[in-house]
Amino acid sequence: MYIIEPLAKLIHHFSKLPGIGAKTAMRLAFHVIKMDEAEVKQFAEDMLAAKAGIKTCSVCGNLTDRDVCHICADARRDASLVCVVEDFKDVLAFERTGEYRGMYHVLGGVLSPIEGTGPDELNLKALILRLRDDVVKEVILATNPDVKGEATAVYIQKLISPIGVKVSRIAHGVPIGGDLEYTDEVTLSKALEGRREI
Repeated sequence: MYIIEPLAKLIHHFSKLPGIGAKTAMRLAFHVIKMDEAEVKQFAEDMLAAKAGIKTCSVCGNLTDRDVCHICADARRDASLVCVVEDFKDVLAFERTGEYRGMYHVLGGVLSPIEGTGPDELNLKALILRLRDDVVKEVILATNPDVKGEATAVYIQKLISPIGVKVSRIAHGVPIGGDLEYTDEVTLSKALEGRREI
């Protein structure tokens, strides 16, 4: 199928975005073409401004437009509690619950020797520095419940143990509304391990 070059380039760029297949990339490209020129210009300027203006927090590694993110700067948050997450998106997921009032620490990935991600590629040195000031009393490991996430959690737990800070792990198990018959063995095993008295 012949597609004019400017449209083909636009489709190509959209298709490189995560979760965007060929059909969605084409729909997005056609949508941009139908947009008003001023809208497209503003869209492009906003993307460039976001790329230039967003950086990582010097304390926790979360996304921010300042040196210290709004969470780390909020004196109302519980500085004695730090939730360690893999990615910026995980911070947003926890914040959407409205339940967690502690701090965060973003690793920027998980251990994966096959992909060349070792401890030095993660934001671990900054975490250890945070724990040495005696403010943090508990670290919650909230990495994903997959092989890489579990390996990363175990590694961090061993790294933190000598410091004397309490380390906990988020619960894993059967999701609300889930059917036991369709739940995999690992999830059921974790659900049994993490059971609590009612």
